[in-house]
This record gives sequence, C-alpha cells and structure tokens, in this order.
Amino acid sequence: MSTNAAELDRLTQRWERFRTGRNSALASKDGWLTLTAFHWLPGSPAALPGMPGLWSSDGTTASLTASADDHLTLVESGEAVVGTISTELSDEESISWVSFGSVVVELGMRAHRYMVRTRDAQSPVLTSFTGVPVFGYDPELVVTGKFTPYDAPRNEAIETAHPEVPGVAKLVGEVSFELAGTPYTLAAEEGQLGSLVVSFHDASNEVSTSHWRKLELTKPRPDGSVVVDFNRTINYPSAFTDFGTCPAPVPGNTLPVAVEAGERDPRK
Repeated sequence: MSTNAAELDRLTQRWERFRTGRNSALASKDGWLTLTAFHWLPGSPAALPGMPGLWSSDGTTASLTASADDHLTLVESGEAVVGTISTELSDEESISWVSFGSVVVELGMRAHRYMVRTRDAQSPVLTSFTGVPVFGYDPELVVTGKFTPYDAPRNEAIETAHPEVPGVAKLVGEVSFELAGTPYTLAAEEGQLGSLVVSFHDASNEVSTSHWRKLELTKPRPDGSVVVDFNRTINYPSAFTDFGTCPAPVPGNTLPVAVEAGERDPRK
C-alpha cells in the first residue's frame, strides 16, 4: 500500500499521540510499573518479605494482623490497622487493601488462591521510566482484516506469565489478514466498546520484543472488515515486571514471521 508524504505525516502524528497516551498511562503512580512483589498468602499467620504484619488465608478468607508499630492503614478509609482484619474475594477479583509508606498492598484471588502484590510509587522501574522503546511507524504494517465471529464464545485454557496461575481466554471469533502476501488467522477476544483484542507470539519474541504482545483492533464494520495496525502492538505488564499474571496467547496464535512493529522489549 503506497502512502504519500502528507498522509504518512498525518498517520505518524496520530500514532505519536497514541504513544504519548500509552506512556502517560504506564507512568501513573498506581500503574503496572509500580509492582514490586508477589506472594501467596500462607495458611497460618506469618510475615511476608518486606511487609509489616502477619498474613494468612484459610482458603475462603484473607486475614491480616498488625500492631500500631506496623503503621499499616486501610486504603479506602485511611484508618490504622490494629488487631486483625479480614475480607473475602471471588476468583479474579482484586482490591487495594492496605498501605504503608509509599506502598499499597493489592489483595487478590488467582486460581482460587489468595495473593498479595505490592505497588510502590517509588519503584525504580517507575522512577526510571522515560517511555517504552518502540519500532518506527511503518504504514505497510497497517492492513485490512476480516472478522469471522463464532456461533458462540469459546473458553480456552491458557497459561499466564505466572507458572502457578492458569488462565482462560474467552474467544469470540477469528481475524484473517495478509502480511507481505501471506495469509494468517488469529483468534480474538472482545475488547472495550465492541473492539477486538488479539494476543500473539511472533518470531521477534525474546529477540527484539517481549515474550508475547497484544493488539487491539477496531470494532468490526458491518461487513466484518477490521483495521489491523501492528504499529499499535503493546506489551503486557509482565514485560516490565516479574510480578504480573498476564494471559498468554491461545495455542495457535503464533505468527511465523518477525513483526517488528509497536513496542520493543523494555528490558533489552
């Protein structure tokens, strides 16, 4: 697809605005770059590395016991935690539970087990962040695809960035497209406001890009056509931190070519 200079400049500027918004979102004080630890809660009250208080779970309820010297407060109310507090969550649910200093402790349930993750506004990953490294904008990597919906959504078991946390992808159909004259098909999930999201591996992974990436496509037009703009490919949080539980692509969502577009591996 040929693009004249004026159109290329317009498309590049629009992509650069997208990149500015993406970097701003990542740099937020409570974003993914603040993750500093992940721990499963033990069955009996015990200390966790770098965290005040005693933490535990009986499988149904998560509990925390603290003294005034622990300086723990409830995120929602700011009330000091003195004594024992407890709460119950559903699987895949998370809350910002307590805080100490610059750290907020996220309580969540993953794979029907309680876990905590710490988010530190002073995390070196956040404080040293100047933007995600990216490939330059390439208009040849903007193609028109065709969305074919399934008769009904399909749930497929997947791995995640955490080996002890299985995941499920809710697939709604397939997107077919061509790159350099070769046809490919990727299974898609539903995104926000009717958009589509594809997670995929490609031959650039672990070379110039992270372990896998994702791309949000436009909402399909009435004829099923969608814009597949690989320049907008982004990393999952697990590309930046070891403490993410990000979903891996479904088996089969692998492109045998190197898609050097969008975000690079931020750790290289």
